[in-house]
Amino acid sequence: MRRGRRRQFGVLPRTPCKIARAFMTLPDYAIEAKGLVKTYPASKTMAEKKALKGIDLAIPRGSMFGLLGPNGAGKSTFINILAGLCAKTAGEVSIWGTNIDQHPRAARAAIGVVAQELAADVFFTPRESLETQAGLYGVPKAERRTMEILGALGLGDKADAYVRALSGGMKRRLMVAKALVHQPPVLILDEPTAGVDVELRRQLWAYVRELNARGVTIVLTTHYLEEAQELCDTIAIVNHGQVVACEPTRQLLGRLDTKAVVITPQVPLTVVPDLNGFDGKLRPDGRLAITFKTQAANVEAVLSAVRAAGVGIKDLSTEDPDLEDVFLALTYNDPNAQDPTRERA
Repeated sequence: MRRGRRRQFGVLPRTPCKIARAFMTLPDYAIEAKGLVKTYPASKTMAEKKALKGIDLAIPRGSMFGLLGPNGAGKSTFINILAGLCAKTAGEVSIWGTNIDQHPRAARAAIGVVAQELAADVFFTPRESLETQAGLYGVPKAERRTMEILGALGLGDKADAYVRALSGGMKRRLMVAKALVHQPPVLILDEPTAGVDVELRRQLWAYVRELNARGVTIVLTTHYLEEAQELCDTIAIVNHGQVVACEPTRQLLGRLDTKAVVITPQVPLTVVPDLNGFDGKLRPDGRLAITFKTQAANVEAVLSAVRAAGVGIKDLSTEDPDLEDVFLALTYNDPNAQDPTRERA
């Protein structure tokens, strides 16, 4: 089966309908990387840098996949290898079941990439930009969906305005539109909401969810961790060129065995009372946050300790660790990362 599919992708079909038929052979994974290494050689001014150190990653077909990591972790290098903008040093990569070395054109036809940098001819209109992009992919005029794509991304009324007149958020949405002209089964979004206001961000995510519901695999990199936590069903965290975690989002969030009970006392406190071994902290708003290990205690035990300390309870709530806590623990080894009582921005 796999050999047959590779022969099928030997020459990139010229028309989208033929490309679509080729993509009907559904692989288990949209993207697979095995032992992927990228080393930038030393120069007169810089030492050798190993950007990727044996990445093993399998992105399930149809998933909303988050690829997270601090700046310089290797995310952009990985995406550039997929897009053919950067040559790998070692390892194997397949996109939609197609090896990027054996059939590079077919592999690239299976993905649409929205890069961090805004790249559009400012003297074109959005309509002209999409028409040009479709032409580069060999999409016949009769099969182009220019106005449909622009309308879905809220750019229909700007179809004939010059790109230079668009706002930063509109230009970013235009980048998404250009990546979709050939109807790829895999869409890579590299920081797609950077500099985008709240309303435009909401519209963009609504459309991305719709694409994912249709079966398009979405690969998302973002520094807005709350977005990744809400949108992605699976998340990989990369640090120093290595995958340090790759799990379903719920499972990843469960890595930190901590919880907090946040109490509003009836009488304001000036010091943290003795809580019989529990760790308590006073917050600036006067609430008392008590952290505990979920495998060693429960909320009732915490409340019993609070009552025993003579603290009257006016109100209470609980807090679980979020993706930010897990991310910091895995990447920066932040000593506060496992403390869900710290104030959130």
